[in-house]
Amino acid sequence: MNGVKKQSFQFQLGRSDALRSSIKQVYIYVVLVLIVFVFSVMKLDQVEMFGRGHFLSPDSVINLLRSAVPILTLSGAFTLLMISGYIDLSVGSAMSLSAVVYALMILNGFSFWPALLITLILGVIMGSVNAYLVMNLRITPVIATLVTLSLFKGIALLIVPDGLSAIKGSPDKAMPGWINDYARKEVLFGLPAAFWVAVLVIVAMVIIQRKTILGKYAAAIGGNRIAADLSGISAVKIVWILYILVGLFAAMAGMARASYMSLGDPLSGDGMELDCIIAVLLGGTAFSGGEGSVAKTVIGSLIIICVTIGLMTVIPAYWQVAAKGSVLLIAVVLNHLLVRDTASA
Repeated sequence: MNGVKKQSFQFQLGRSDALRSSIKQVYIYVVLVLIVFVFSVMKLDQVEMFGRGHFLSPDSVINLLRSAVPILTLSGAFTLLMISGYIDLSVGSAMSLSAVVYALMILNGFSFWPALLITLILGVIMGSVNAYLVMNLRITPVIATLVTLSLFKGIALLIVPDGLSAIKGSPDKAMPGWINDYARKEVLFGLPAAFWVAVLVIVAMVIIQRKTILGKYAAAIGGNRIAADLSGISAVKIVWILYILVGLFAAMAGMARASYMSLGDPLSGDGMELDCIIAVLLGGTAFSGGEGSVAKTVIGSLIIICVTIGLMTVIPAYWQVAAKGSVLLIAVVLNHLLVRDTASA
């Protein structure tokens, strides 16, 4: 009799795990559809970017995708870093500093390619600083990247001349008109080069996660660092590469933002770290590492952009941060409920 009860309990437990696994696979797509549906039935005339008053009009979708370029560019590498069990809270400040430096170079006569190269080198340097603090000095990632968050933002603010809020053109020294080309000039389907670069980055990150040693080692390190070390995986080398990738793509995101705005704003990346964390958690990546999906993080990123822009139509600006914090809370709870079976296995 006890054996029958035990088998029944195991059967029910197996069904529960199977149900949780099924929900885990599809819930993020359901959330995206629901959010798009809710905002689609609202009148959005009061927001300039929704010129036709509908969330799913072609112009609105194009503007949404343009707005998503920075987080799409950055979130793939951020996901791999979190899968490895590490985090970078300085991505927003790194993005801001890159935007300021890029705009400053363009304003002073640099052409696109030299400015791009120097901006990417800056991103590699910022990622290397974080990697050195975390992996070589063994400072807790949260503490180390909070320090560099302040450092990078401070440098960005110092670069901007006194009396100005951003690096931008003036009557005496105009910003060249072509600065907008990368993030605004239509290339294909009404979308600029910056968007298609972001798509290529996403595809590369998905391939890296699923098909390369870097992706597999990142998961192994996040799943069990001790076991990874014993199996011969160089955690220091892998995490160094991941931090550099995050810095590199933060620089690309900053360059896209500066191009879109025609200026280098030292506050343009504020909140990007929060957006990335929400997107990654919504995508099902375990906060403790070892499990995650770059592809689902992309869906999480689209959810963040839809919520951010959609909230502009229904609540005042000073409530939007609180609303985004609520989304983060929901993401953390969902992540805990759906990922904890892996942790307890």
